[in-house]
Amino acid sequence: MRRVFLGLTGLALLLLATVLEREWRLQLPPRWNPWAPLDVAEAPNWVTRFKLARLRRDPALCRQALASSSLHQVAVPDSSPVAGCPIANSVRISSSELAFSSSFVATCELAVAFALFEWHGLQPAAREVFGQPVTAIDHLGSFACRSIGGSQRRSQHASANALDIAGFRLADGRRISVARHWDGEGAEARFLRLVRDAACTHFSVTLGPDYNAAHRDHFHVDMGRWRLCR
Repeated sequence: MRRVFLGLTGLALLLLATVLEREWRLQLPPRWNPWAPLDVAEAPNWVTRFKLARLRRDPALCRQALASSSLHQVAVPDSSPVAGCPIANSVRISSSELAFSSSFVATCELAVAFALFEWHGLQPAAREVFGQPVTAIDHLGSFACRSIGGSQRRSQHASANALDIAGFRLADGRRISVARHWDGEGAEARFLRLVRDAACTHFSVTLGPDYNAAHRDHFHVDMGRWRLCR
């Protein structure tokens, strides 16, 4: 019920901001203006998700948001690499302030959400627990033309709108693995839970070991239309 209330409150504030901007022509600061481009460096607020949703169908606006991030990426032409699994408005990410175990394709919206997660969730969690940043991420991939297990519905992976994160490497070389450290009681487990909570804030869906056995070794994050944090 609380989540529904917060959602309705956010919608009401968004409508109010729109009226103030369009009817009374008040100059809202860009970070509070729903129609201003999204700046990844700005701390997220209640209009961020609306700005993210606008990127879905506006490649030019998406490129502007990506330019405010540290992601090293190149545009991927719209195509269907596998029949029935089209990719649109996407980029191939090679690195950011982090290294990745390999490059991966992501929808623009997912890429921007990841940049927000990196700056405003992942790195603050690492500094809080370990006093140092994450320098690399180990992942299990993004694009896979398949359906959700046990169903006929296409996975968000089928459109490169999801990423599976398996672990992290710190500046001192330490490796933190979802598979090995989630069930512990030390700093690694605390860090992973902070990361999961941050992912829930920045992505539409976050699934981890508490969801089911299929996610015992990674965090699944995606930018689908439903909201789920497990």
